[in-house]
Amino acid sequence: MIELEIDSIRVNLRSYQRVVILREKDAGRFLPIWIGATEADAIAYRLQDVSVARPQTHDLLANVIEQLGGKVRSVVVCDMSNDVFYARVNLEQNGRTLEIDARPSDAIALAVRAQVPIYVDEAVLADHGVMLNAEGELAPEDEAKASRATPEELEKLAAFKDFLEELDLDDLGKRG
Repeated sequence: MIELEIDSIRVNLRSYQRVVILREKDAGRFLPIWIGATEADAIAYRLQDVSVARPQTHDLLANVIEQLGGKVRSVVVCDMSNDVFYARVNLEQNGRTLEIDARPSDAIALAVRAQVPIYVDEAVLADHGVMLNAEGELAPEDEAKASRATPEELEKLAAFKDFLEELDLDDLGKRG
């Protein structure tokens, strides 16, 4: 398992689609995961210490886990199949270890509330992570990976490539 940290949440200004950019801790690989607007807001609110009048869904979940004697230990982005990422939430309750299936966006929103690590399976990062240079462009090894893609894979990646080209990446990787 490789530890990740949240680098940023980005919005495509044409489609308003959100993507959470996870960065390999102490390294330069990035894992972009498309997420919904609600989950993006839930992550961003917590990262920015924004107070809300009533608990959000992920706050409720964290409170329920705690009230039932559980503790979130970590979350893992564990697989990708048919263009869908999969995650699990690792919990501990009464001496038992539990693994709960989750969408990555929900798992990440819970992880920021519980202040626990976010991990990715090494194979997932190897297959779906990207290296970006200082200009925010794909590193040569990822260009080579893209050049080996089938026409169907390239078609699926076209929307993501368009999205990346629209992003302002000047502050990518910088802490503010």
